[in-house]
Amino acid sequence: MSSTDSPRGPVDSSRVPRYAGPATFARLPRLDEVATTDVAVVGVPFDSGVSYRPGARFGGNAVREASRLLRPYNPAQDASPFALAQVADAGDIAVNPFDINEAVETVEGAADSLLATGARLMTLGGDHTIALPLLRSVAKKHGPVALLHFDAHLDTWDTYFGAEYTHGTPFRRAVEEGILDTEALSHVGTRGPLYGKQDFTDDARMGFGIVTSADVMRRGVDEVADQLRQRIGDRPLYISIDIDVLDPAHAPGTGTPEAGGLTSRELLEILRGLASCHLVSADLVEVAPAYDHAEITSVAASHTAYELTTIMARQIAESRTS
Repeated sequence: MSSTDSPRGPVDSSRVPRYAGPATFARLPRLDEVATTDVAVVGVPFDSGVSYRPGARFGGNAVREASRLLRPYNPAQDASPFALAQVADAGDIAVNPFDINEAVETVEGAADSLLATGARLMTLGGDHTIALPLLRSVAKKHGPVALLHFDAHLDTWDTYFGAEYTHGTPFRRAVEEGILDTEALSHVGTRGPLYGKQDFTDDARMGFGIVTSADVMRRGVDEVADQLRQRIGDRPLYISIDIDVLDPAHAPGTGTPEAGGLTSRELLEILRGLASCHLVSADLVEVAPAYDHAEITSVAASHTAYELTTIMARQIAESRTS
């Protein structure tokens, strides 16, 4: 999109009720309805890598439905993201539900194609397995990236039942493949039981720092966001968010819930505190609507994706005027 073009924004809710019409993310245009795209919102309906409750394959569309209520102006960031950059819904990447290896390759190839257009990605999962191929693709463009991983769990385990690619292993594989900047890796919101102390030892050896959900509660969101900004610096940043980083009171609709999590307010405020970081792409995964009620989880997820999209749109607009 050139500097003289105006982005095409959401459907006007004063003319078409929010509950009517196609459920694209935030009621934005489809990818095929715009000439170029700055931020592509893409779904990956895949959950064959889960270790407990399935259902995240339906997460992307649940988030899209919940996003009908999002509005064009984001007061928390004082920005109208859909006027600053062209954001479009790229639909879903159709992946093989019976072959994880093939699914990982398909996601990587599709992400390569979208990133080649110059767009940044806001990916809606799906389970956390998809973070690995997305990181592979982003690293081809930016080199090893900083990673902020919001999750109840570490997701740096080696294998499950001998399988290398699962929702609990993507970040160990990413470190092994050299696609992460090991000077700037952090988990945020982790909590709950582990298999043993060795889990922490292995995680630290890979370069991860940990901010637990209890740390967020005791230290507050501003201090946590400041610590994360300092760790990231000006590196290209990828943010990966498992919705189970939220307490089950705020996100019951997920596959592996853990008590004692972040509130939706805490998560959103930490993300807003990262607005100055160079966010190159992001994912939001593990929304399993079958376990949700009153759209609690998908509403929280849609607002989370909105904040991430706003950050990217602001940075794109700033790069064009600098």
